[in-house]
Amino acid sequence: MQRSIILAVVTVAMAALVGCAPAPDDSSDPLPRAQQRVRLPPTHGVFDYQLGGAYDLVQTSSGEQAPDVVTRDANAAAPVDGYGICYVNGFQTQPDESAEWASTRESLLVHDADGGLVSDPDWPDEYILDPSTGQQRDGILAVVGPLIDSCATSGFSAVEIDNLDTWTRFEQIDPDGAWALAAAYVDRAHAAGLAIAQKNSPEVAALAHDELGFDFATTEECAVFGECGLYAAAYGPHVLQIEYPDALKDAGIDFSDVCALTDRSPLTILRDGDLVPRGTDGYVYDRCE
Repeated sequence: MQRSIILAVVTVAMAALVGCAPAPDDSSDPLPRAQQRVRLPPTHGVFDYQLGGAYDLVQTSSGEQAPDVVTRDANAAAPVDGYGICYVNGFQTQPDESAEWASTRESLLVHDADGGLVSDPDWPDEYILDPSTGQQRDGILAVVGPLIDSCATSGFSAVEIDNLDTWTRFEQIDPDGAWALAAAYVDRAHAAGLAIAQKNSPEVAALAHDELGFDFATTEECAVFGECGLYAAAYGPHVLQIEYPDALKDAGIDFSDVCALTDRSPLTILRDGDLVPRGTDGYVYDRCE
């Protein structure tokens, strides 16, 4: 779907949501009640993105340091110190779970015109979840909801829900269904005492924050695509930004240029594309000081 069409759809949807939203109360509390029960990540210190494997220390200009904020896979251990964010793939299957979804929950997955299962072209071992109906959303939440709960019991402070943007990449997905599932994830996370991050999808940042209730954002390559300001406008400093060397090189951008941007996140890092653990060949880590 073209970006102009996406933005037009989002604008109409936001207008509809705002029009039917209840009038705000007279409370002087600066945050909605749900957000008062969760803790947002700090906006200063050292951030790391460790989806390819967990490790304890990163190398900074002042020496080795445990991250103040770190994102890890839901199957990894939460950090002992610092603020831990738990990665959950909320709109696609994880590769090691795709076969189970296909065999036991096929009705919850997107199908093509021939009845075949649709996978992500960039991640062909991941099927696309179909949140188009309430029954399908309930079925999806029955699987993903307990995973969100486990992030809380494991000691994480927040959850990151990936692939919100499937509605922009697969025409079979109804945007309203995608946003309804996202809102259900927000409610589940808040009920578990977790903050919840919007992952990518800058064109719906305002909707995701103001209407769906996401607390902060995680963005990949927003400097490459000139999208950092969209997240900043919606979330202020509560954005975690990851850039990748190959994408920056292709765009003719140096990481120092990223750090000089006025709309980049206070916590902006450079990581290798495979997000391998420290000490592994190919590992890359740098941060804006």
